[in-house]
Amino acid sequence: MSRNNAQSTRGRPFQLGNPGRPKGSRNRATLALEVLLDGEAEAITRKAVEMALMGDTTAMRLVMDRIMPPRKDRPVMFTMPKLEKAGDAVKATAALAEAVANGDITPGEAGELSKLVDGFTKAVELHEIQQRLDKLESMQGQK
Repeated sequence: MSRNNAQSTRGRPFQLGNPGRPKGSRNRATLALEVLLDGEAEAITRKAVEMALMGDTTAMRLVMDRIMPPRKDRPVMFTMPKLEKAGDAVKATAALAEAVANGDITPGEAGELSKLVDGFTKAVELHEIQQRLDKLESMQGQK
C-alpha cells in the first residue's frame, strides 16, 4: 500500500481574484418579497394590529415586537460611590462586588458598571500624566 504524503493545499475556496458577493447586494428571496409586498405593507400592518386587538396572541407579540422591541439593558438601581480621584475606584469596585454578592445587581450589570469605573480611572491617570509632563516641560524650559 502506498501512502499519500502530499500536503493538502490550504487557502481560499474561490478562484484567485474572485471578490465574492458585492457589499450591499441582497438575497433573491428578499428582493422577491419586497416586490410582492410593494404597496401592501400598510394594509398588512393594519390587519396585524386588528388581529392583535381581537385577541390573537401571535399577532399581539408581532405588533409589540415591532412597536416596542425588547430592551437590551435596563436601568440599574445601584448607588455608586462618588468618583473624584483614582483611589475612589477601589471603593466603587468593592461596592459593585458587594451588590453582586447581595443579589442587588447581576454579574453582567456589575461588569458593565466596572467598565465605567475603568474608564474613569484611565481618564484620571491620563490627566495626572499630562500634569506631570507639563510640569517637567516647564522645569526644562527654566534651565
